[in-house]
Amino acid sequence: MMIRARSVFLVLGSAGLISMGALARQPRLTAAFPNLTFDKPVDLQNAGDGSNRLFVVEQPGVIKVFLNDSTVTSARIFLDLRDRVHYVSGSELGLLGLAFHPSYEDSGSFFVNYTATGPLRTVIARFTVSQNDPDSAVGASEEILLEINQPYTNHNGGQLTFGPDGYLYIALGDGGSGGDPLNNAQNLGSLLGKMLRIDVDNPTGGNAYGIPPDNPYAGGESGYREEIFAHGLRNPWRFSFDLPTGRLWCGDVGESAREEIDLIEKGKNYGWNIMEGTLCYPPTSVVCNTTGLMLPIWEYGRGVGGSITGGIVYRGALISELVGRYVFGDFVSGYLGALAFDGINPPSVTDLDALPQFRLTSFGVDENKELFLCLHDGTILRFQPTVVSSTQQKEGPPSLFHLEQNYPNPFNASTMISFQLSEISVVDLRIHDALGRVVATLVNNELPSGKHTVSWDAGTMPSGAYYCRIMVKTRPGVSSRQMRMLLLR
Repeated sequence: MMIRARSVFLVLGSAGLISMGALARQPRLTAAFPNLTFDKPVDLQNAGDGSNRLFVVEQPGVIKVFLNDSTVTSARIFLDLRDRVHYVSGSELGLLGLAFHPSYEDSGSFFVNYTATGPLRTVIARFTVSQNDPDSAVGASEEILLEINQPYTNHNGGQLTFGPDGYLYIALGDGGSGGDPLNNAQNLGSLLGKMLRIDVDNPTGGNAYGIPPDNPYAGGESGYREEIFAHGLRNPWRFSFDLPTGRLWCGDVGESAREEIDLIEKGKNYGWNIMEGTLCYPPTSVVCNTTGLMLPIWEYGRGVGGSITGGIVYRGALISELVGRYVFGDFVSGYLGALAFDGINPPSVTDLDALPQFRLTSFGVDENKELFLCLHDGTILRFQPTVVSSTQQKEGPPSLFHLEQNYPNPFNASTMISFQLSEISVVDLRIHDALGRVVATLVNNELPSGKHTVSWDAGTMPSGAYYCRIMVKTRPGVSSRQMRMLLLR
């Protein structure tokens, strides 16, 4: 069995992530806009026009705009597409992505990715902003660039982003169901299971877009689709460019065993459905032909999470500990990590503040490259600044709480969990299994400052890894942490 792939990668077993390269300080999460809530936010973007506004994509079909200010109290509807977006509650369908043209300040042009019905399909479309109101787009300005039929209702991908080359990159899943039954990801005659790259400024051949001349299949030889930039992807829900390095990072959602992070390169094959991560697929396969396939730079198993949410390399100024690290998370388990990779040494991942169980859907940045996290419950989070300013004490902001490792650990049947609060707080403390399911709620009420200890009796729960997640709400915002516990019978 031959594997031709980049020489730097790390394989993780199902037991969980191995944390390396610990941060000097643990960045803490807080509500970014405590006076705002959104309807299933799945994307956050800025227009790059110097207006200091943010745009949040709501899955049912609405884009909202508001000032990037923690005290903001209202958001306006920038674009309402509910009359054409096909959304089903609890599904992967809907309005899924937003990208502003690099010259948006002059052109007023932006692009969206959504699902429509009759037939079920992905739509990539261009819109323009109103000339009279910068906070309102013109719904009637829609120009459809691409329509791709979807055989199933899942694995739609959804992200679209302009690269540093000025071309529009579009991520599409394999068409859905399970195991890629139509073999779309490996079929170069299909756009499904691919990363696409198109030229929206120079349409050719009767299309609303052109083909970059250096696309790997430009010219359409052998019936291959010219739009394809890379293939062999299962469900590349979120991807992003790191401009200083030029790297294209992608979180590809796995099937049943692995979640993976890939560095996407032109013309490469990322293995699905021959491989899932570094494993042959299906799992019963002992040997598979992996010649020419690209391995992930990082992967993790079901002991950590069940659906990766691809992230962003942090290039802001307020969280010094994260600069240059790829921050990613998991939709199912709430895991959050920061991957360090310099292109020379093996990558390493450090655990970050655990997320509340509200489903991490996406990451985004403002015009200052500061990072935001979208949760499916309608909340937008950000990290509390850790850079010392002239108005801060040298040690930085005080910690809201401290969570101690459970004792004993490993444990048999019962264990003690202690935490220290710096002030009166609302505490939510739950136990999750390795799949992210809540198996016990130990605390869910307001507690005074000081040390608190609770006991968890695992009863008849099977042996294995469990996770204690604590979320603390105070006046400044919300913060959370997670620890791993091992039950041995």
